[in-house]
Amino acid sequence: MFLLASCTSDAGDGKVAKRSSTPTATSSREAEGSSEQRLTKQAQAALAAVRTGRTLEGGAERLTDGIHTEPTLQAGKTYKLQLVCVGHGTGQLSFKPTGTGTPAKVPCDQSVVQQRVRAGKQLHIDVDATQGSNGALAWQINSL
Repeated sequence: MFLLASCTSDAGDGKVAKRSSTPTATSSREAEGSSEQRLTKQAQAALAAVRTGRTLEGGAERLTDGIHTEPTLQAGKTYKLQLVCVGHGTGQLSFKPTGTGTPAKVPCDQSVVQQRVRAGKQLHIDVDATQGSNGALAWQINSL
C-alpha cells in the first residue's frame, strides 16, 4: 500500500496556499488562436460583401504566413483578384512573372484591394507581411 501526501501551504500555518494568477502558456495560445479566428472571420466577411463573378480560388491566411499561390487559370484570360487584410500594418502584393499584375500594398484596415490579373502559362501570387505587421488575409480570384 502506498500513501501519497501533498502540501498546499508553504507558510506552515495550515492555510491553503493561493494559486498563482499568471496565465499559462495554454491560455495564452488559446487567446491568440481566438484572436486569429476573429480577424480571419472579419476579413472573410469584408471580402464576401464585395464578391462579384464566380470564385475560382481563394482562402484565408495569417499575414505572417502570407499568401503564396500558383492558381490554375486559363492562359490569356483576365481575372479579378480581391484581397482584404484585418489587423495592423500592411502586406506587399507581388506577381511572377512581372507584368501579370501590379505590385501593391495591402493595408490591414479592412479595405478591399482589387486588381485585374492577366493569366499566362504560369502565374505566381505572393502577399508578404511588411516588418511588424500582423493580422489575417482573405483573398479570392474571380472570373470576369
